Amino acid sequence: MAAIRRIIRSNSSKPFLPSLLTFQRGVAFKLFVGGLSFYTTEKALSDAFSNYGQVVEAKIVADRVSDRSKGFGFVTFASQDEAENAIAQMNGKALNGRVIFVDYAKPNLNTGGGMPIARGPPEPTVTSDT
Repeated sequence: MAAIRRIIRSNSSKPFLPSLLTFQRGVAFKLFVGGLSFYTTEKALSDAFSNYGQVVEAKIVADRVSDRSKGFGFVTFASQDEAENAIAQMNGKALNGRVIFVDYAKPNLNTGGGMPIARGPPEPTVTSDT
């Protein structure tokens, strides 16, 4: 709790954002779930993991063009103990006919803004005339 107070005090000049707390301590509670069936819904994913604790959010990643599931998603738990229990119980189990893999989600450190860096045309190649 003291760490949370320090975060709030250090950001007193800026408005306090709850997402700051989620990033600081919530990474450990967010789980990656791979190997999902393309027919698994977010509700089904949430229901399957709710047996092991309070599910804050269940999100399935979908392709932007086809809006079809990419076969993986994320489940966020309210506490670390619940997340550890879910990993122990659900990793390697079948869900909707597919074996799923569950592990802690890695933080997204890509803050590049999503635009590629322009590098210009390729360098001309020099050919030798012999």
